[in-house]
Amino acid sequence: MTKLSVNINKIATLRNARGGNVPDLLKVAKDIERFGGQGITIHPRPDERHIRYQDARDLKKIVTTELNIEGNPTQKFIDLVLEVQPHQVTLVPDADDAITSNAGWDTIKNQNFLQEIIAEFKRNNIRTSIFVDPVPAMIEAAKKTGTDRVELYTESFAHQYSQGNKAGINPYIEAAKIANELDLGINAGHDLSLENIQFFQQNIPNLLEVSIGHALISEAIYLGLENVVNMYLHKLK
Repeated sequence: MTKLSVNINKIATLRNARGGNVPDLLKVAKDIERFGGQGITIHPRPDERHIRYQDARDLKKIVTTELNIEGNPTQKFIDLVLEVQPHQVTLVPDADDAITSNAGWDTIKNQNFLQEIIAEFKRNNIRTSIFVDPVPAMIEAAKKTGTDRVELYTESFAHQYSQGNKAGINPYIEAAKIANELDLGINAGHDLSLENIQFFQQNIPNLLEVSIGHALISEAIYLGLENVVNMYLHKLK
């Protein structure tokens, strides 16, 4: 079974908008686990506009499934990961001002850089994954970095699927085939949703984990809104 790790960045965005502790990020993480989620993902950025570095420290104390910290491996990020010791670290080549992740690593150009960082995390018994596009050469070079897993960047697939083009899965099938041959674990994430997740999972052999945040939180609002509105109406009667 493919594990579901829920990215809770959007919960932190909502909390930070009012400056208090509503919604309670730690309670949400515990509830996700109680509802059956098999992991919690966070992606702290340098400006801490959603997940704060302290959130990572606090979550490590209460997450009982798997804590996955994503991010661009700046020195500050590396120091946080080594301090917190999550179950998994996912390296993403984000610019500091990126709104969201928008590309995988060039694992050829950044080979030595990634090797050094991954070696440090593995010395500390932290499982490593690197964000990659579904390009055979990038998967092959990822193996040489020493990473345990690759996370396939699925924005292209999700966009094409929404347009009715199911052939958009083909590069991901090929990438997964190569990863399996190289004994690289396969994760995936970005714009996966209730609409496309089943098709993706059924076509990617040995998909270990998906990380889903924006779509899942948005869908939770849509699917729960009627219930909450009616609860308010009931209270007001």
